[in-house]
Amino acid sequence: MKHLLINSLLVLLQYCAFAQPPTSKNKAMKLNAGIVTPHLAATKAFYTTHLGFGVTFENDFYLLLHTPDHTAEISFLLPDHPSQQPLFHKAFQGQGMYLTLEVNDVDELYARLKDHVPIRIDIRDEPWGDRHFAIEDINGIAIDIVRYQPPETGTQD
Repeated sequence: MKHLLINSLLVLLQYCAFAQPPTSKNKAMKLNAGIVTPHLAATKAFYTTHLGFGVTFENDFYLLLHTPDHTAEISFLLPDHPSQQPLFHKAFQGQGMYLTLEVNDVDELYARLKDHVPIRIDIRDEPWGDRHFAIEDINGIAIDIVRYQPPETGTQD
């Protein structure tokens, strides 16, 4: 009986160990978008002041920022820096890129930003359920700030 109990416990522990969610040690991949820009200081000020991002790492040519909850990061790099390979020398040209920031209270963030940051798309509800607005950072990156929600269904009389 003692062996049966021990074996059952070992099987249970083994199952629990393999059923654990991924940790930083065993993640297959993590995405970190990087933007090459000559505006590191202004970029840092924009994201930290207006969006509450924090600085993960910074030196004279590289800036790594994280979202307020530390779940995502974005990096910025000076163009033509001698420490970098030529592939990473050209600066972003300010077109064709957007970021989406999902927030719990899009209306609160809109109210906080509207007097300090130009609103490029006013706050609105979409037929598919999103409530969002958009701004643009110092580099020309469009930032869609959204609260995802299911679409409202039509009411019957």
